[in-house]
Amino acid sequence: MKFFLKKDIEEILERSQKQLDILNGKKILLAGSKGFLGRYFNEIIKATNRINKSNISITAVDNFISSSVKSTEDDESDKNINFVEGDICENSFVKKFRNFDYIIHAAGIASPFYYRSKPLETVDVSVIGSRNLLELSKKSKSRFIFFSSSEIYGDPDPEKIPIQESYRGNVSTIGPRACYDESKRLGETLCHIYNRYHGIHTNIIRPFNIYGPGMQEHDYRVMPNFASKIKLEENLKLYGSANQTRTFCYITDAIDGFLRVITSGSPGEPYNIGNPKPEITINQLADIFIKIASNKSSKDLIEYPDSYPADEPMRRCPDIKKARLQLDFHPAVDLEDGIQRFLSWTNKYYKGE
Repeated sequence: MKFFLKKDIEEILERSQKQLDILNGKKILLAGSKGFLGRYFNEIIKATNRINKSNISITAVDNFISSSVKSTEDDESDKNINFVEGDICENSFVKKFRNFDYIIHAAGIASPFYYRSKPLETVDVSVIGSRNLLELSKKSKSRFIFFSSSEIYGDPDPEKIPIQESYRGNVSTIGPRACYDESKRLGETLCHIYNRYHGIHTNIIRPFNIYGPGMQEHDYRVMPNFASKIKLEENLKLYGSANQTRTFCYITDAIDGFLRVITSGSPGEPYNIGNPKPEITINQLADIFIKIASNKSSKDLIEYPDSYPADEPMRRCPDIKKARLQLDFHPAVDLEDGIQRFLSWTNKYYKGE
């Protein structure tokens, strides 16, 4: 349970029992199984197989391109989870697989720090990887779920916030974030094509700032950055004006929403999964961390580091009406509670480096 809080796993099992019952007896291919979200899927399936006597099997795939922990020991305790190291961008690798009920494409290079240093690999996993897995889905007649990103909306028109799935986005094709944003958009287009022209049941998930235990300390995103400084009792580094706003969704809410899309999403449809409130500035987020930590940490405003891509969206807030009405998705963990849980885990496992 190194990557999780026991309380969180129990909470997900309780909230998602209906969805897990739908998956009972099914075979799943999970790409990106060693990422932040992939580890949770594995853990939840292991837990329901053990506690609820379910029979869900996972073929878990990863190539460790952005993982700092190259370990498979967390898969070895369940005979229904088979880890296979490999690259979904290699057609010869994907062709080895067959006969799945669900294919979940959660592989990707999501951290701006990493996709700035690996732009072609970032494009490949969302485009070539998606095409390979969609071909496999066509042969298997399986459901296909693509993990896109809220970044496909770019820097939205303020009048379009909160952002609905119908918003077409404001994204630069040649900007510093284009390798990630545009490849996710093209991955969504591939899902649309395979749904419309090949009859594949595809769904697109657009996560909004998911956080929680299991995030790598050197992920270089705001939540682990702040938690690492809290561990050291050093000042939190805030980039630019720190007036950019975000909403944040705790991992238990997110996994509940993901499972609802996976099992009950309407064919061909995208879904925002996140928490629409509160929309707060990064400066306000830092204040919450400092309040909960009650230590010597304070705040420092600094310039954006060279390693961080420019053109950061100023606002990000989802409209989740579609997921609420169609899937009965209701985030339940408020921000302070979520940060408290996150810090209880990072204070144990982060090194403060």
